[in-house]
Amino acid sequence: MKSAPKMPAYYLTVDDAFAGQRIDNFLMTKLKNVPKTRVYRILRKGEVRVNKKRAAPSYRLEAGDSIRIPPLTPETEKKLTAPPKDLQDLLTDRVIYEDKNLFIINKPAGIAVHGGSASPWGVVEVLRYMHPEFSQLELAHRLDLDTSGCLILAKKRSTLKELHDLLRSGEMRKEYWALTKGHWITTELYVEAPLRKNILSSGERIVKVHVEGKASTTHFDIVQAYPKATLVNARLLTGRTHQIRVHAQYRKHPIAGDEKYGDKEFNKSLRELGLKRLFLHAHSVKFKLPSSQEEIHATAPLEKELAIVLKHLV
Repeated sequence: MKSAPKMPAYYLTVDDAFAGQRIDNFLMTKLKNVPKTRVYRILRKGEVRVNKKRAAPSYRLEAGDSIRIPPLTPETEKKLTAPPKDLQDLLTDRVIYEDKNLFIINKPAGIAVHGGSASPWGVVEVLRYMHPEFSQLELAHRLDLDTSGCLILAKKRSTLKELHDLLRSGEMRKEYWALTKGHWITTELYVEAPLRKNILSSGERIVKVHVEGKASTTHFDIVQAYPKATLVNARLLTGRTHQIRVHAQYRKHPIAGDEKYGDKEFNKSLRELGLKRLFLHAHSVKFKLPSSQEEIHATAPLEKELAIVLKHLV
C-alpha cells in the first residue's frame, strides 16, 4: 500500500498582529487539525525553523519572522467531531466576563486549556467550535490542568497583543488561592527566587529554583490559618511555569494535592478530608486594556470541592 503523500514545506511571514505570541500557540492556530503532540514534536526536533534557526516552544514571534512549516502527512491530521455537549454547556456556564474583545472563563480543574493526546478538546478548542465568528480566538495565558479559575481568551489579535504586553510589563494583577502546608513566617511571604525549567529523560517538565534561572517573584498573603495548614493568596509579579507551586515548595510550604512538588504525608492527610486535586485556584484578575481604557476585574469563586475541604480543617 502506498503511503499518503506529504504536503510540501511552506513559509509564513509574521505580521504585526502576531508579534509577541508564543510560536507553539501560533502553530496550533495555523495547524488547526494537527494534534498538539505533533506540533510540539516538530518544534522539539527542529523541523520548524524561524529565520532558518530552531525555535523553542516558548519563543515569542517578532514582526517579519520567517517560519518554515515542515511537510506533514495527512495521517498526522485528525478529523474532529463536535465536542461533547456537556463540555460545551459546562464552559458556557463558566463564562464570568465577556465583552467584544475577550472572554474570562472560570476554568474547571481537570480540563486542559489546549487539546492533546488524552483529549482533543481543551478550553480554547471548545470555544472556537462554539463561536466560529471569532476566528482569531486565542488563549492569552495558560493554567495547569489541575488548576481552576480565571482564564482569559482574546477574541482578536490586537487584544491578544495588548494582553501579552500587560502580562510582560506586570500591569496585569493575577491572584491565586492555595492551601499550603504549615504556618508561614511573615518575613518569608515575599519570594524572589530564579526559576529554571528542565525536561527529564521521561519527557516530564519540572521547574527548580536555580541561580541561572529566570527572575521570578511571588508575593504571598495569609488568608486563613488552620491547625496544620494555611490558605494563602499568591500574587504573581512574574509569570513563570509552575511559579507559585515551586516558590511555595522553596519556602517549605508546598501546596496541598501537588503530586510533583508537594509533600506526600501532607497530601495524604488532605486526601482523607476529600481533596482529590491540586488546591490551586486562579481567584482573580485585574487589568486595563489600553485601547478601551476600561478596567476589567473578574473574580472566580472558590470551587465547591475546595471550600468543603476548608470546612473540614476548622
